[in-house]
Amino acid sequence: MTVPHHIKDPKLADLGRRRIEWAERDMPVLTRIRERFAKEKPLKGIRVAACLHVTTETANLVRTLAAGGAEVRLCASNPLSTQDDVAAALVHHYGISVFAIKGEDRRTYYDHIESCLEFDPQITHDDGADLVSTLHQKYADTKAKNIWGSMEETTTGVIRLRALEKQGKLLFPVFAINDAMTKHLFDNRYGTGQSTVDGIIRATNRLLAGSVFVVAGYGWCGRGIATRARGMGAKVIVTEVNPIRAIEAKMDGFDVMTMAEAAKLGDIFCTSTGNINVIRPEHFELMKDGAIVANAGHFNVEIDIEGLKKLAKDVKPKVRPFVDQYILPDGKSIFLLADGRLINLAAAEGHPAAVMDMSFSLQALMGEYVAKNKGDFEPKVHRVPEHIDKWVAEIKLECMGVTIDKLTPEQKKYLESWEMGT
Repeated sequence: MTVPHHIKDPKLADLGRRRIEWAERDMPVLTRIRERFAKEKPLKGIRVAACLHVTTETANLVRTLAAGGAEVRLCASNPLSTQDDVAAALVHHYGISVFAIKGEDRRTYYDHIESCLEFDPQITHDDGADLVSTLHQKYADTKAKNIWGSMEETTTGVIRLRALEKQGKLLFPVFAINDAMTKHLFDNRYGTGQSTVDGIIRATNRLLAGSVFVVAGYGWCGRGIATRARGMGAKVIVTEVNPIRAIEAKMDGFDVMTMAEAAKLGDIFCTSTGNINVIRPEHFELMKDGAIVANAGHFNVEIDIEGLKKLAKDVKPKVRPFVDQYILPDGKSIFLLADGRLINLAAAEGHPAAVMDMSFSLQALMGEYVAKNKGDFEPKVHRVPEHIDKWVAEIKLECMGVTIDKLTPEQKKYLESWEMGT
């Protein structure tokens, strides 16, 4: 019997399967976990809802959860991030319920979240916290009480969940996957860096070499974007509100200034802050004719799109796929990419599989950890246990053919003496 689903086109399933298998080649840690899960069934009979970007890498995660015995339902965590062939393959080749269509409207997006919650999950995996937020807003007294624990993938989601915790409103334990070392140091920096530049180039076919590239925000994602843009030959400007990160950017060799100053100089702008209205009408008015504006943050709030619409005298949608042209009263044009949504997933394929191997290995292992220890956690945002984080790093190194030194007994004793204050 076909599993419940809502996807674009089942005929895309064979293409999706080939692409999932291609990504799997670069995900050896997750593959090792899936092989163990298939034998041990640590998630047997557990209902798991996942609200994640429906990509080839995510497909290999949900395959792993299913191999562990879980009944899995998957929906998209962003309306433009779904790869329709992957969704079709998961349903028709792997028997996993998927509710996701690339370009779905807001109502469909939330209907799909409802479909994932319909079967009363016990564990959730989230990217941006929309699934958890829906549980808190609509099902605080019902479905939320069944949740053993949730895993949160991204910076934006962790911020939202910590705010809930601070208000005393978080209803169940959440594990901040994003805060694990093997996630944010690699996925956010190398994954976001490469895939964001890839998305901008695919959408525009512009040459980065010789251009002025403005990066808003110098967290781990901003670091990655700035480094990759410089590597492509762009002159990079960083804008920040955090003085420590601004010093870091300056000492890393980037120009640092306000957005008002950068707006006059930039050819390409990319936001990666997690905050609202980073680029506003007063900045658009200062930009050059032909300036390109994109967002790498989880939600489409970092660029003041409504302000741009009010400012423009005319809009030409889809002058290229994922490119809208806004013509200002003075005649100059601003080009907005992917409706201000995640450019790396809207116009490209998201993070490379090799880096998602670590992030999704953490997701799978933490799902197992919650299942084995249900009821032992307070309703707050928890860190990933250090031994799980280190295990992922050790196996990743092994799969890369890298060996490192180990502490000698004498060195261990020396360090322990310092820790004990002797």
